[in-house]
Amino acid sequence: MQIGDKIIVVTGGGSGIGKALIERFQREGASVVVAVDVNADAASATAAQLGCPAMVADVSNEADVVRIIDEIENTIGPIDLFCSNAGVIAGASEQSANEEWELSWGVNVMAHVYAARHMIPRMISRGGGHLLNTASAAGLLNQIGGAAYGVSKHAAVGFAEWIAMTYAHRGIGVSVLCPQAVRTAMTADAEQAGTMAATGDGMMEPEQLADIVVEHLQRDAFLILTHEEVHTYMQRKASDYDRWIGGMNRLHQRLTGES
Repeated sequence: MQIGDKIIVVTGGGSGIGKALIERFQREGASVVVAVDVNADAASATAAQLGCPAMVADVSNEADVVRIIDEIENTIGPIDLFCSNAGVIAGASEQSANEEWELSWGVNVMAHVYAARHMIPRMISRGGGHLLNTASAAGLLNQIGGAAYGVSKHAAVGFAEWIAMTYAHRGIGVSVLCPQAVRTAMTADAEQAGTMAATGDGMMEPEQLADIVVEHLQRDAFLILTHEEVHTYMQRKASDYDRWIGGMNRLHQRLTGES
């Protein structure tokens, strides 16, 4: 996936990882990068700073996803790379309100489904395209203090795998981004157990992450790990699942003060 001269959409583009991706894609020579965000002020601020088009949409609403795809393809051109990047943390435990679980599922999973549902047929018809789905290291390792987040991010990774298995021969590329702690609004609460766990290996700047993403896209990598430690943790988890769960439980107790 070469970025030069491509038309790209980035959801969650009003701040954090999304904004950094937009800026990096522009430097790589993208033709147009469209910033999409549920927050109109954030989208406008990105547009003003980076000189890119901006749109407002709730990606957990399929009609909104269809609307932005139609408008971009009708007014700008065919989308080459759709970055389903928007994410949310809600639903700390099984006791959390259904609305929090539904929000996590809608933004962290169904937004990817809606983008794929309406982009893949178009991309196949014109010879191919690429999807970049932002999940999290939590989608591989789970999340202390974030039940709905960990569960939904696991589902996001699983859905990206399914796309790759099903459509690779049709010219559809897919990459799943699984970072640990990145300095964004989502990790601003340094006292939150999940943040403390994720930052144990350090906090990455969004701009560093964007460089890694471009490098991986250029070689059509499926899994984009921004923190080398995650690969080691995955190996430990797979090699001894019981030991891994026990260790995570002890970490949960230490971070939350439970006994």
